[in-house]
Amino acid sequence: MKGLGVHTSLWAMNWTREGAETSVAEAKRYGVDFIEIALLDPPAVDTAHTRALLEKAEMTAVCSLGLPEECYASRDPEKAVAFLSLAVDKTVEIGGLALSGVTYGGIGERTGVPPTQDEIDNVARALAGAARYAKSKGIDLGIEPVNRYENHIINTGRQAAEMIDKVGADNIFIHLDTYHTNIEEHGVANGILAAREHLRYMHMSESHRGVPGSGTCDWNEICGTLAAIGFDGGLALESFINLPPQIASALSVWRPVADSADQVMLEGLPFLRNMARQYGLI
Repeated sequence: MKGLGVHTSLWAMNWTREGAETSVAEAKRYGVDFIEIALLDPPAVDTAHTRALLEKAEMTAVCSLGLPEECYASRDPEKAVAFLSLAVDKTVEIGGLALSGVTYGGIGERTGVPPTQDEIDNVARALAGAARYAKSKGIDLGIEPVNRYENHIINTGRQAAEMIDKVGADNIFIHLDTYHTNIEEHGVANGILAAREHLRYMHMSESHRGVPGSGTCDWNEICGTLAAIGFDGGLALESFINLPPQIASALSVWRPVADSADQVMLEGLPFLRNMARQYGLI
């Protein structure tokens, strides 16, 4: 997980053969270092096809997901481990480097009250089991804190660090997202500092999820703090253009966040690349 990448939701949220072909070709055209593939339906992914596309493009990949409701770790750790283990297998078959995202729960998982100790303990058990399995396959497992409107379990860098300390696995890392930190942290820098011991991956997403550089995220604060802690992980542009209805609903994306994927890549990618270079992050 090095350099500048892109979340393939720009071109295809459902990872079909057609979506994979389009996404890898577009990512190659724009010269990114890696792609992030959403494994929303792991059994349906043609991993051999994706691996061949990536090898031909000389590109690496990270996979990500959120747990489906029937596998919420807070309710059923065993089902969560089984789902995550399948996703790990798919990541290995693709040739991916890591599995990350809302690995501890669902996108849209909220109870209306703060997480209980039982929920936190269940999540820790699920992550411990998934981390053991991932380590046996040579895969690292990420935790992405998301905002309070999408999940009630882990919302901040500090909460993610506390969960990793509770689990105690050495192959779990923190994956921050600037869209979520812009909502949840007492200053984005504080979230990065709280996560820094475990921070290895970043979603570079604007405050409105559209074109980076066109919203209210303080990119100098973000990149300056990353430089100050010596961050050397992957930076992935994330903007949602092609969303299936269930994901759009969970993310509360009710209107277009940009005119097109090309606008995001032609305007946002150079902006992020220049910022990252300015601060020595790539």
